[in-house]
Amino acid sequence: MNSLHRATILSLALSSTLALAVVPAIAAAPEGIVQVAVAPNPDKVAQSKAAMRDLWVGHIFWVRNVVFETYAKNGPAAKEAEAEVVANAKQIGAAIEPFYGKAAGDQLFGLLAGHYGAIKDYLVASVKKDEASEKAATDKLLANADQLATFLSGANPNLPKDTLVQLLDAHGGHHIQQIQDVGARNYAAEAKTWSEMKDHIYVIADALIEALGKQFPEKF
Repeated sequence: MNSLHRATILSLALSSTLALAVVPAIAAAPEGIVQVAVAPNPDKVAQSKAAMRDLWVGHIFWVRNVVFETYAKNGPAAKEAEAEVVANAKQIGAAIEPFYGKAAGDQLFGLLAGHYGAIKDYLVASVKKDEASEKAATDKLLANADQLATFLSGANPNLPKDTLVQLLDAHGGHHIQQIQDVGARNYAAEAKTWSEMKDHIYVIADALIEALGKQFPEKF
């Protein structure tokens, strides 16, 4: 990965304050969208946020396990963690089925599989110290973030694509930073990255539920 490209993606990873700053934009409906008068139940929204946070924390938890076990050369443990990553992605896809249907849930699962595939490519390249492959994996990760943002913003007008791209790029940057921290055996740095990653994934999960509450208030 060349220094400019690396600096760009890592700056995204470390800019959780940027992500927090842009989230309020999700609350405003795009011009021409008529807001429904019905308000979602605050208690149900809170419960849904907790459930969505749990799903997304599961994603970063199991990916983290893949990273640690890969560097530890513990193949069976890495394989089991990877199976959990896939199972979690299916659960996240299924979570939107009550709103958009099974086809949409399957599509989200496919996009999340692509997200993990790019992370895995970067991990393998990092272990091999292959900078060209690291860059290719980073490009793949950023392209997937754009695809995810396009899908989610197309499904829900309360999720502006530009905001989602920033949030998802930063999320991908956290994965890359974590891999680099573990590869360097800088576990203090990884602990800090993990904390930032967890806080940031809460932002993404909450934003998704808030947008669903605005689009489908009768379901909350």
